[in-house]
Amino acid sequence: MPRIVARGLGKKFKLYRHPLARLVEWISMDRVVRHEASWALRGVSFEVGEGESIGIIGMNGAGKSTLLRLLTGTTQPSEGTFAVDGRVAALLELGLGIHPEFDGRRNAVLSCQLLGLDEAQIEAALPWIEEFSELEGHLDQPVRTYSTGMQVRLAFSVATAVRPDVLIVDEALSVGDAYFQHKSMSRIRAFQEQGTTLLFVTHDPAAVKALCQRAILLDRGTLLRDGPPDAVFDYYNAMIARKEEDEHIEQVERDGRAVTRSGSREAEIVAVELRDAAGDAQRAFTVGDTATLECRLRINRAMPSPTVGFLIRDRLGNDVFGSNTFYLGIAHAPCSAGDELTASFAVELRLGSGSYSVSVALHTEHAHVDASFDWWDRALVFQVVPGGGAGFTGVAALPVRAALVRGPA
Repeated sequence: MPRIVARGLGKKFKLYRHPLARLVEWISMDRVVRHEASWALRGVSFEVGEGESIGIIGMNGAGKSTLLRLLTGTTQPSEGTFAVDGRVAALLELGLGIHPEFDGRRNAVLSCQLLGLDEAQIEAALPWIEEFSELEGHLDQPVRTYSTGMQVRLAFSVATAVRPDVLIVDEALSVGDAYFQHKSMSRIRAFQEQGTTLLFVTHDPAAVKALCQRAILLDRGTLLRDGPPDAVFDYYNAMIARKEEDEHIEQVERDGRAVTRSGSREAEIVAVELRDAAGDAQRAFTVGDTATLECRLRINRAMPSPTVGFLIRDRLGNDVFGSNTFYLGIAHAPCSAGDELTASFAVELRLGSGSYSVSVALHTEHAHVDASFDWWDRALVFQVVPGGGAGFTGVAALPVRAALVRGPA
């Protein structure tokens, strides 16, 4: 049974050129229109099942926060319908629902009341909130004296004091310190294991890929993509890399997987190959083998030396390692139209056994968002199999020296 159902959801804001225009509309009972309609969200439809986790991504102004405000009831839709089944806990923008003059304890009580907890539940939750937030000694101080990180600790601890049926988290966690982010993620994972439905807004692809089974991409208030996180983020990356009108985004199915290419094609990647120590094309390596990534390039207009880069991802789409010629201090003489280049990267595969993909990019400076000529997502897939060394777990085969001695070291 779905926990969240949205059908044609939209939110319109009225923009007035002059303050009196609003008065004219009000006096005429809206028979005279003096505003321009600005749709923050329009025609958005999706369902989220019980226990499902959805990442919501998009550029600033895409409508992500507006969607969460609608689903939490803090604003009403201009069109469409939605239904949320079960108790909802939400962590929206920092400071929402917190009174700066009240102390942390009072704010915690008020927030718990807004979540629908009764007096006994609040009394039981307060010690846990104090312990989890690690705000001992500060809960009785006014919230206006808190740092932003302390406010995040308080807000998250209150929102997760009792397991909700639906947990909605906006980007507020991104301003917290790394320690509390790890602690919060562990709490969210525990809720997921117990069947909580999660809606998670962030710009961090690793967090979405780690926590969510699906991702929704919003752009200018419309739902653009809904699918596996890695494929949706690939399209999103292609969107933000597009800076010129003649750039295009092409997403097709190749070898049973979604492959994304984007860029202006002022220079392009012709072929990508992975070779073993003997120089032969290879798709399977043992842990610790050295593989050579070979990229053949064609220059279509005169330009300074382009940057060639690669990115290795694991089977879940998490970034494992990436580098490029800019970082490595490798440059070529200025290029002319028609030039062909070959870039090669020798990489020692200190990776755990499993399946990995390689994306390659051709751009300027250090990142493909500066001026993207060609981004080829998942240009190839390769396997890493166990070698003859000691066994281990994880995706990184780190060198380890160990000793076991009798008595104190």
